[in-house]
Amino acid sequence: MSTPETPPTVYRVSGSNFSLRIVAAAIILLFFYYAAGVVITLLLSVLLAYFLDPAVEFLERLHLPRTIGSLVMVLLLMTVIFSVGYGLWTRTTDFAADWPKYRGILQEATGTVQGKLRGIEGSVTELTTPAGTPKPVEPSTSSSDVHSLLVRGIGSLYALVLEATFVPFLVFFMLAGKREAWHSTLQLFPVARRTQVKETLEDLRDVLRDYLVGMTVVSLVVIACSSIFFLALGLDYPVLTGIVSGLFNMVPYIGAVLAWLPAFLLAIVKWKSISHFALIAIVLTGIHIVAQNLIAPQLVGRQVRLNAVAITISLLFWGWVWGGMGLILGIPITAALRVICDHTESAKPVARWLGA
Repeated sequence: MSTPETPPTVYRVSGSNFSLRIVAAAIILLFFYYAAGVVITLLLSVLLAYFLDPAVEFLERLHLPRTIGSLVMVLLLMTVIFSVGYGLWTRTTDFAADWPKYRGILQEATGTVQGKLRGIEGSVTELTTPAGTPKPVEPSTSSSDVHSLLVRGIGSLYALVLEATFVPFLVFFMLAGKREAWHSTLQLFPVARRTQVKETLEDLRDVLRDYLVGMTVVSLVVIACSSIFFLALGLDYPVLTGIVSGLFNMVPYIGAVLAWLPAFLLAIVKWKSISHFALIAIVLTGIHIVAQNLIAPQLVGRQVRLNAVAITISLLFWGWVWGGMGLILGIPITAALRVICDHTESAKPVARWLGA
């Protein structure tokens, strides 16, 4: 009598929706980190396309074909960027020629601070180390530091070349083919959800456009005020310092302190008294407070609607992932996330938390 064959045991691994979402988020984060050059290029292109689209629509109302209007605006944008870049390059070259004058003073100040820190460290070591214990020899890290700097420099150069090469073409194609791209995007979703997707895309367009236009105006105002202040103060390279300080100033919260650094670097050669440095810190902080609390809310606050905690976390997170570009793109990404969550029923609590 034959024994009936026992079917093989099948083990099924079931995971909750929450764990699957965690895995998906981790995969997306890894992709953002390792494909930073590609993702940043795409995001910059999208933001610039939103920024230039009103001008293209205005040219279209003047009976200029959308393709020609898109080409005109991209060429105009490239001309402005190259002109500003050339002006900054010439001023930076002049500053580089005078760098030895600043380097000596900075090295002296840095050496003084390092000497005091070593004295404190030596005093603590003597108190905590038993007598007769040989001092450990610190390994040389110059080669590793140089290697890491070269790797980071090559990576940054690659990202810069990638962005400068592809962004103009992507912006042009996005502007010229806006209607086709819009229609094709809606076709990706079921008919029952297309109205919801359309409203989400429209709100996303309004939020990003208002943020870009508003922050551009605020940045120009801050740069102009900073440059005029440095010129009246008699500081060297007032326009260059005003641009760098103004851009630092636009970083939320910590920008008020970062904006001091370029001016302090030049002021240390001209003045030794604390009063001049205090004046620079007070005026730049005042400009930051006025720009961030009076001007910016009127231009961008009504649409972006992000609370201080969400902005701080986004800057920390995206700054950790992408460095300086993360500080620039962090707020637009978080604002876009809030809009998407606001139009998704299950994610509305997240949108309320981001905008609370």
